[in-house]
Amino acid sequence: MTSTADLYDEHGDALQSLALQLRDFGGTVAFEGPVRTVRCFQDNRLVKELLATPGEGAVLVIDGAGSLGTALMGDLIAASAVTNGWAGVIIHGAIRDSAAIGRLPLGVKALGTNPRKSGKTGAGQVDVMLRFGDVEFCPGARVYADEDGVLVER
Repeated sequence: MTSTADLYDEHGDALQSLALQLRDFGGTVAFEGPVRTVRCFQDNRLVKELLATPGEGAVLVIDGAGSLGTALMGDLIAASAVTNGWAGVIIHGAIRDSAAIGRLPLGVKALGTNPRKSGKTGAGQVDVMLRFGDVEFCPGARVYADEDGVLVER
């Protein structure tokens, strides 16, 4: 994969640059793919259900409203994402089981960690436009992530 810095140099403002400083947790640091989305707040049922379906190289972007109160993904859900062919997960929120996730061949970026489990009611929305960190994540747009950050097609 071409680095995000080189991609930005080549394409400039045709790409949006995420202003949030997300941490890398996955065993794969550089990843890219078409965007799929989930909007949820301290409830990961939709995340679990979606990552259990064929990912076909997609990147799931989760807007958890920036909450660090509960984890939206743990090692079992991350392992399911690997099994089902997802390239990565970008979370505007927290994860848990970070050491185990770090051993998986999956790109994972998140704000931080919390060992507390989230709710399981299924509240939220799938494949809707998300906006955080001054970036719009539209389903189907291409996202690129590496050690320098996250870029998204306009």
